[in-house]
Amino acid sequence: MFVPSLATVYTVGDTSGWAIGTDYSTWTSGKTFAVGDSLVFNYGGGHTVDEVSASDYNTCTVGNSISSDSSGATTIPLKTAGTHYFICGVVGHCGSGMKLAVTVGKASDTAPSGTGTPSTPAVNTPTTTTPTTTTSTHSSSGTTLSPIVALFVTAWSTFSALALT
Repeated sequence: MFVPSLATVYTVGDTSGWAIGTDYSTWTSGKTFAVGDSLVFNYGGGHTVDEVSASDYNTCTVGNSISSDSSGATTIPLKTAGTHYFICGVVGHCGSGMKLAVTVGKASDTAPSGTGTPSTPAVNTPTTTTPTTTTSTHSSSGTTLSPIVALFVTAWSTFSALALT
């Protein structure tokens, strides 16, 4: 028997995106992030999304990033519990407010993890805020399937049921 788990995709900054002038502390307030959720950063040229250490976050130190992307549409899967730190790696942007810290809790088996508005990411364009869920499955033995495997199993089951009718 499978029990679905719901994950939330958060568009960082909502319609403002990843930009100077957005208050990301206010944006995170009231949201509960969990393992399995994702952050989508939408931004124009001249910005980056760098995951950094707490120390580099606090001092806005650039050049030591754990990971970095400048594609304009960056999706970060939240794979581990704890606090994750992000800054824009362009000199001066972090000091102007382009920094985000999110505290990620353990995944929930039965309830959506976010209290904010989930959204569906789009490549290189701002996203429209719409509800979405990603389904992963847990078997009664405790083995976890990835969302892609769960999607494949669901699609295969649906196809098989249609083929038999």
